[in-house]
Amino acid sequence: MKKPLLHVTDHAVVRYLERVAGLDIAAIRCEIGRRAEQAIEHGAAGAISGGFVHRIVDGSVVTVTPHNQPKIGQGKRRGSAQDD
Repeated sequence: MKKPLLHVTDHAVVRYLERVAGLDIAAIRCEIGRRAEQAIEHGAAGAISGGFVHRIVDGSVVTVTPHNQPKIGQGKRRGSAQDD
């Protein structure tokens, strides 16, 4: 697919999903919050739910990533001695 000439912001994508695709963003936000709620109450920096990590910063869920996804820069490097 050819890349568009214009940059599309995350805000525009969310509004598209909400208004054009018909996703209920408020319901999704509630589901994410409920999944991480108990961890927030205990001051945790993250919660694992359904195979995903909900990262918590200052009482807010700031991202959701797959549970077993390696951190950037910590994966196996190509061409390293480990590959031999």
